[in-house]
Amino acid sequence: MSFSDINLTCKDCGQPFVFTTGEQEFYQQRGLTNQPGRCSDCRGARKAGGAGGAGGSYGGRSSGGGFGGAREFFTATCSACGQEARVPFQPRGDKPVYCSSCFETRRPAPRY
Repeated sequence: MSFSDINLTCKDCGQPFVFTTGEQEFYQQRGLTNQPGRCSDCRGARKAGGAGGAGGSYGGRSSGGGFGGAREFFTATCSACGQEARVPFQPRGDKPVYCSSCFETRRPAPRY
């Protein structure tokens, strides 16, 4: 199958961008059937901003697990020692929250 460059319009910024033949071949090799809806700048900003979607999403925020973007942390009081704890989730109050030191002492040993 031969490809040719396709001019598309970004659904976020409205700017035109080119869906190149190389990108089309990449999509085909991976079984992707939809054309991209965003230009490369808006795709990058979306990934970095943690706007959800596939990959780096964790509860609607970027996971910081290698998918770009900064991880959001929340402040809580450690349920064990009473010191300030910074955690990567919004504490709900119905479960204990531990600082990193106390969490490590409670973490089960890895099973190999």
